[in-house]
Amino acid sequence: MKYLSNFSISGKKALIVGGASGIGKATADLFCEAGADIVIADINYDRAEETASALAAKNSDATVMPSEVNVVDEQSVEKMVFGTLEHFGRIDILVNSAGINIKSPATDLTVNDWDAVIDINLKGTFLCCKYVGRQMITQQQGKIVNLASMSGLVTNKGKANTAYCSSKGGVVMLTKQLAVEWAKYNINVNAIAPGYIITPFTKEWMEKPEESEMVLDLIPMGRFGETSEIASTALFLASKASSYITGSILLVDGGYTCY
Repeated sequence: MKYLSNFSISGKKALIVGGASGIGKATADLFCEAGADIVIADINYDRAEETASALAAKNSDATVMPSEVNVVDEQSVEKMVFGTLEHFGRIDILVNSAGINIKSPATDLTVNDWDAVIDINLKGTFLCCKYVGRQMITQQQGKIVNLASMSGLVTNKGKANTAYCSSKGGVVMLTKQLAVEWAKYNINVNAIAPGYIITPFTKEWMEKPEESEMVLDLIPMGRFGETSEIASTALFLASKASSYITGSILLVDGGYTCY
């Protein structure tokens, strides 16, 4: 048996939500390089279109399509899934990477800010899973990779992340529940729990020693992670190599949660 072929996603059809920036963009880049045809869905259609064009130019054998989606709007999610099926006929892989964080002490956190974080991070993940899950049940196969966070399992020392931690804790349990419900349909549902990753949204504070040194002291590896390291984990979970893994929350945190 050629075990290495189990890591291939060549020819697979992937929908990457939040795929125009950060971890989602890195995942789209890697999946495209690995031979998958992909839809890059994002609330910012211009950025999704730009990312899709760049990836298509770099990987001439791949089909890369942009799509606009507002993950908190059920009709928008349904339209995104319908459009993907129009192009590809099936969805083999779903990656849910859309997310936000609004930092505030709990006593100052507004209901609007709480709702925004919960809606995008948790409700949005649920809606995408719901509509793609229906198609995967019809297909009797599929791979779903949710982006949770180590913040869904532990708190962040020195950070006021009440809404974010709550939302990602919800993603953890959503992942486990869907894994159980859909196992009989040959659908694997797993989540990645990143630690501190350098993205366009985190880079600014990570480059400030007065903010970053305390956090780095809590990471045994002594550095922040790269988006490519999360993308590589997503590739594993999207491939046949992870066929007996479902309902798992895979920490990629440089050892932060070991303490």
